[in-house]
Amino acid sequence: MNPRTFTAILLSVVLLAGCESDVGDLNNPQLGDLQSNPTAAAAASVATGLLVGTRKYIAPRNGYVSLLGVLGRESYDLDNGDPRFVTELLFATNLDPGTPAIGGNLWTQPYANIRNANILLAALPKVPVLTLSDADKEATRGFAKTIQSLDFLQVINTRDTNGAPIQVDLPVGQLAPIVSKAEVFARIAELLDEAQTHLGAAGAKFPFPLSRGFTGFDTPATFLKFNRALKARVEVYRGNFASALTALQGSFLDDGPTSDLKLGVYHSFSTASGDITNGLDDPLIYAHPSIKTDAEEKSPGVLDDRYTSKIKTVTPKTLQGVTSDLAFTIYDKPDTSVPIIRNEELILLRAEANIQSDISAAITDINYIRRRSGGLQDNTGLNTGNILDELLKQKRYSLLFEGGHRWIDMRRYGKLSALQEPGTVVHSAFPIPLAEQDARR
Repeated sequence: MNPRTFTAILLSVVLLAGCESDVGDLNNPQLGDLQSNPTAAAAASVATGLLVGTRKYIAPRNGYVSLLGVLGRESYDLDNGDPRFVTELLFATNLDPGTPAIGGNLWTQPYANIRNANILLAALPKVPVLTLSDADKEATRGFAKTIQSLDFLQVINTRDTNGAPIQVDLPVGQLAPIVSKAEVFARIAELLDEAQTHLGAAGAKFPFPLSRGFTGFDTPATFLKFNRALKARVEVYRGNFASALTALQGSFLDDGPTSDLKLGVYHSFSTASGDITNGLDDPLIYAHPSIKTDAEEKSPGVLDDRYTSKIKTVTPKTLQGVTSDLAFTIYDKPDTSVPIIRNEELILLRAEANIQSDISAAITDINYIRRRSGGLQDNTGLNTGNILDELLKQKRYSLLFEGGHRWIDMRRYGKLSALQEPGTVVHSAFPIPLAEQDARR
């Protein structure tokens, strides 16, 4: 789809602001009409608008990829004008729940988007069948619930053991209880499975356009492969490895000799008027020096292809005692897309899921990624004692600076201490935002 056309559609949707207990102004033309006089056009606009909401704080400097990158020792944000990206994220004993980027951005926006999806889901039965068929309504439900799962995943990936609310479809002013990490993940899995059923009952097309980041996954049947890919990630995070392997069978995983490791679904950005750009190309974002020192050599003096294709040397900068002379080349333009999930991750998720039950299959997948993505030789010395560390290393370089994967993975396996550097603190979770805490008091 033409980016300008998509932007025009997105601009017709006014997204709600506020936490899950504060839905803001419901009188905007689309959401208000959808509640009082639901139409197919309003439903389509709000459905498309969910893509705007779910990507909003993914790629700014104070967003998901950047903040989790700092915590996972993938990146630095060396901003003289706001040294908190160093002093707080790397040195403070506790993260400040009142800091907007830490306490708000990665909480308020996902819950606003989840609320928008709930409004859409509640309105669908009221839209006349003559204007929106039952099959189209099922497609919309499957899409909305999949996006909700993505938003919930963003919340729990940042809050971890602090938990989060899931019963958020409540009247304004009524607070949903904060539940455990396990309960949040269970709800995400439930949403993905419900969406799978809806998508299976859908027609051949969605009744609304998707962004170019969903190219190849923009019909209910192909979008379902994306849904199953997310389910596989969630089940691996939960330690439900057999379920993860089942989900992967329905995903777009391709391990053929010429497979496209970049195949997947992406958050798309553009420079069109009114749209948002990818802020990860900011010159204040530096790569962590350990990415170079820990990279394997293909041959003497020649590093892993993933290093050479994603990192460049720049003029060194120091802030608060932190120094780097490396920068990323991954996001070289303001309209570069950010991966949500792609084929390379799916192969590594399968390897992770197989470690306990079929180590031979896990070794095969790990070495496949070493060769295809890193240009490295097979690791012939893998065994039960070292395969997890090898897997985590491959995930580190394959998914570098794409979505906090290193921080999340090291935390899941109790290895955050390996990220510790002299004088620094490795935080394990973002706090519940101060405004949310105050409301509950």
